Amino acid sequence: MKASEIYSIKVKPKSSQSRMEKQADGTWVAWLNSPPVDGKANKELLRLVAETAGVSKSRVTLVGGGKSRMKRVAVQ
Repeated sequence: MKASEIYSIKVKPKSSQSRMEKQADGTWVAWLNSPPVDGKANKELLRLVAETAGVSKSRVTLVGGGKSRMKRVAVQ
């Protein structure tokens, strides 16, 4: 992942592990341990994106799909 871009990420909550993988079509898939309750999965997603992109959590923002499995995340 690079900084200053917006990524489309398909989220799969309640997985056995937390990890991200880039697909052939350019989208990303994120497997998250957290359940999709009270924003826990979204918080874990932002942490995982920051870790993958090598930036701090404050530079990652959810810009779309807050209650959907397809998220749009901006990395600055």
